[in-house]
Amino acid sequence: MNRTKIREQAFKLIYQMEIQKEVKDEDLELFFEINEISGKEAREYITDAVYGIEKHKSDINLAISKNIKKDWEMERISKVNLALLKLSIYEIIYKKIPYKVAINEAIELAKIYGEEVSPSFINGVLASIVKEQV
Repeated sequence: MNRTKIREQAFKLIYQMEIQKEVKDEDLELFFEINEISGKEAREYITDAVYGIEKHKSDINLAISKNIKKDWEMERISKVNLALLKLSIYEIIYKKIPYKVAINEAIELAKIYGEEVSPSFINGVLASIVKEQV
């Protein structure tokens, strides 16, 4: 499984977290089993992303809320877009993935799973966050 596919699986689990509000160890194992994820690299990446986002949840949420339109609330952001933003922000800030890679991957996933405006919305929010980091 290549990194793009691994990232897509991580996004799906993070989306599940947005719906259920939490993911337990047994949920993770069940997710791996159902999606036939057996490779060490894939399991480690997904586990790290899920628990890393949970660990840095307040900072990640703050980054999102600071970089959306003034009249918007985080509750208005679709769960798909929120999951993509959280994964990308975690990769850029905490995993030091090159921001161009993280943003491009998020946009590609948004084209598949999001709404018509999702790619431009995600690009705008992430570009604003990257500007803060530089």
